[in-house]
Amino acid sequence: MGLQPLGSLTPQMLPMESSKACLRPRKPVARPCLHQFGFRGSEGLYMVNGPPHFTENTIFQRDSGRNCKVFTFSKDGSLFAWCNGEKINIVNVTSNQLLHTFDLPKTVCLEFSPKGNVLATWQPYTTAKDGAAGVPNLQLFNVQTGKCLKSFIQKKIQNWCPCWSDDESICARNVNNELHFFENNDFSTIANKLHLQKVTDFVVSPGDQPSKVAVYVPGSKGAPSFVRLYQYPVFGGPQAALANKSFFKADKVTLLWNSKATAVLVIASTEVDKTGASYYGEQTLHYIATNGESAVVQLRKNGPIYDAAWNPNSMEFCVMYGFMPAKATIFNLKCDPVFDFGTGPHNAAYYSPQGHILVLAGFGNLSGQLDVWDLKNYKLVSKPQASDSTYFAWCPDGEHIVTATCSPRLRVGNGYKIWHYTGSVLYKYEVQPNAELWQVAWQPFLEGTFPAKAVKYHTVPSKVPNEEPKPAQAYRPPALRDKPDTSSKLHENEPPQNMRPQSKGSDKPLSKTALKNQRKHEAKKVAKQEARAEGNPEIAPSSPVLNADHIVPPSVTSGDPEVDKKIKNLKKKLKAIEQLKDQAATGKQLEKNQLEKIQKEAALLKELEDLELGV
Repeated sequence: MGLQPLGSLTPQMLPMESSKACLRPRKPVARPCLHQFGFRGSEGLYMVNGPPHFTENTIFQRDSGRNCKVFTFSKDGSLFAWCNGEKINIVNVTSNQLLHTFDLPKTVCLEFSPKGNVLATWQPYTTAKDGAAGVPNLQLFNVQTGKCLKSFIQKKIQNWCPCWSDDESICARNVNNELHFFENNDFSTIANKLHLQKVTDFVVSPGDQPSKVAVYVPGSKGAPSFVRLYQYPVFGGPQAALANKSFFKADKVTLLWNSKATAVLVIASTEVDKTGASYYGEQTLHYIATNGESAVVQLRKNGPIYDAAWNPNSMEFCVMYGFMPAKATIFNLKCDPVFDFGTGPHNAAYYSPQGHILVLAGFGNLSGQLDVWDLKNYKLVSKPQASDSTYFAWCPDGEHIVTATCSPRLRVGNGYKIWHYTGSVLYKYEVQPNAELWQVAWQPFLEGTFPAKAVKYHTVPSKVPNEEPKPAQAYRPPALRDKPDTSSKLHENEPPQNMRPQSKGSDKPLSKTALKNQRKHEAKKVAKQEARAEGNPEIAPSSPVLNADHIVPPSVTSGDPEVDKKIKNLKKKLKAIEQLKDQAATGKQLEKNQLEKIQKEAALLKELEDLELGV
């Protein structure tokens, strides 16, 4: 919805600069954009005004049918389309003017092109009873004229929608191991083709020209899978690819461009983990840049990769990974860790549209805990609980959040809540008994409409109580119920940790490998000092008093070369045992034969004592 004037101002509202200033004409002041969101369920389809009103939008006429299957907004939020089981409707959001209707009652998928010039619709593909080929089920309509630009046969719902560049200069479809490219929404001729054997997925880059394409080809017959980046329309020749990354262990991938189209994150997944360590299969995360650089993102904890998300500023990304409690870490473009949020019950990461706030959430079989972080100061803002949520989305203003419980994921307790990121619930709605909520979505706005505001840490006041159920207590048998609870936690969560390189003299966090190397270095240093001390007693550092059982008697000559040689060898062995014991004290894992040497220390001391007493 566009900006609207407030209207004329009264003299009391004008600044008291001078009488002449009050007489000058004033420019109309713009109202803030009024947020609204679509609601689809068994109660029908309607619009709800967002904060601070939370009332039904009376300009949009409610569609009370119970068969509404899908709705969608255009990218700038000016257009709204839905299918009510009878036809597809397109309306102008601001005026509610009905622009077009299409007689496609079985439509289950709708999508606008980035600039809202084309509406793509998809119906399930069906064939005739006699086995004849079905009719085209993917239609592309010109939103201005209502004319059908092109119809295609698209059998699978996976990747059903054509992929446009942001300026709609190119549009691509995957057809039988080929990517077909159309230019300027002219679907009568194929402007370009990219042929790759068994290509299964691709994504066109966002942002300005020149457009780039990320393509995935799965491996076969021992050959690895690979992802390649191309710049349209340069597809021919061995050097055409901007970057190439090959890898094994990939049944499917998720391709994530950053908003500036400079790099892609690739989450490679296998359906089955052959080691048996994870029910969710095995995942790896790869980074590929358009300048040809690539890397495997090194994660500090074993386990699944639940989510990865780019910051809208394109300079960093967050990864959620590891067996529960999962770790969350922010990485820079060099794939170095910047900040570690520690561990917790999380499996999803959501950046605000402005990129200044990050929410770490735990949905599905987790408790719905939301950890809201200020990314400028890496400070925890709030920690609300959104139990039983199946949907989460940021409002375009970067201040409000909607969480919802939708069917068919959960068929009880359907409804939604509007939150402020400081943790307060501003509005709560629950559907009537036996009713269902199917879809909730904010009206989008173009990037830059809402600039980032300073992060607040005090909870915004609200009249709506947040009645979150208390967590269930662990079962305790009757005999222990009157006694103090001495149980310990199953998992101890790791604290957050700043991973940025720090100046000398500060406490720089060390990884496990670095800590292990540091211990080895310290053990070697101690051994060298002891060796030097043995060779030159004058430089030996003063040592603490040793246990009497471990005091090595001073060197005494017996006059018998053989006895002196035995005494020297015994002292050498005892010195080696002392070094092994020092290494064990620093944390080094000793071998079996080294442990056996330490066990012989008492016998060697007794033998040495006997030799010296016989002198």
